[in-house]
This record gives sequence, structure tokens and C-alpha cells, in this order.
Amino acid sequence: MKPGSKLPDVTFHTRVRDESIGGSNPFRWQDMTTADYFAGKRVVLFSLPGAFTPTCSTYQLPGFEASHDKLKDLGIDAVYCMSVNDSFVMNQWAKSQNLNHVTVIPDGSGEFTDKVGMLVRKDNLSFGARSWRYAAIVDDGKVVAWFEEPGRCDNCADDPYGETSPEAIMAWLQNANVAEMA
Repeated sequence: MKPGSKLPDVTFHTRVRDESIGGSNPFRWQDMTTADYFAGKRVVLFSLPGAFTPTCSTYQLPGFEASHDKLKDLGIDAVYCMSVNDSFVMNQWAKSQNLNHVTVIPDGSGEFTDKVGMLVRKDNLSFGARSWRYAAIVDDGKVVAWFEEPGRCDNCADDPYGETSPEAIMAWLQNANVAEMA
């Protein structure tokens, strides 16, 4: 992906809370499309190797959650975290992280991740197919800025983190806003 690219059209199979179902597990399936998430919005999308993994759970997701208000002040309407995990896992991860601002998107089969060219094998960690760590500023479904960690490869021994941090994204947005004002 690169600036100007349109995000691929994908349907995400999500589980959403629905109190009308009743019982101890009031959730139902709800399909959401790329358009449902991105049409008419300026968003930060970041993707990571897996829910409940160390860097993702300790730094990246909590960092974006804590940066939500600053991102909003910089013109961002929504912040999305995507991972090649199913909706059950993503929902439990969001709950365990006490998310109030970041929306998780389950790319369970890796279809979206594959179509944006970021699907890698992590068999060396028994993960199977997962996302390489990347982030994007997306405006109405089109990529405005693209960030990815260096060294993308299958079964990478490293898990670099820095280019896709909330701090890096906010720095880009601040510079873009200054440039627009000039």
C-alpha cells in the first residue's frame, strides 16, 4: 500500500453485544465491511501480529488508547486496531485492555491483511499467518500515509516496533497539519 491507494473491499465477521438475545452471552454475528469502518471518516488504522502478545498489549494498543484525545485534536475521527485473530479473541482482548476509544477489527482469515500485502508467516512462533506491524492514516477509504516496521519477512526472528507507534503517527499528523497551515 502507498498513499493514494484505496483500501480493499472486505467483509469482517464480528460479534456484537445484543441485549435482546438475553442470557449470559448476549452476542450475535454482524458482518461489517471496509466501507462500514472507513467511509466518510479520517481514521488511524494500525495492525499488529496478535492479540494478547507482549508488545501489542503492553505498548501499541494501550498507547493508541491513551492517545485518542490527541489524535482527535489532530483531525482523526476513529482509531482501529486490526489483527489476524477472530472476533471472539479480539473482543476479549479489548475487554481485558479496558478499551473505551480504540475499536478492534477482527481479520480472522487474514483476507484484508493479505490484500494490503502485509500477511506474513510466523510459524517459528506457532502463530501461522499473521499481520506484519503496520499503520495508516486513512481518509474516506483512501490511504493518506503508510507506516510499516522494517524487515518484513516470513518467520522473522525480530518484532520491530517504533515506526507504527502512536508517537510516530502523531508526529506525522502534527507535521501534516503544520504543512497545511503554511
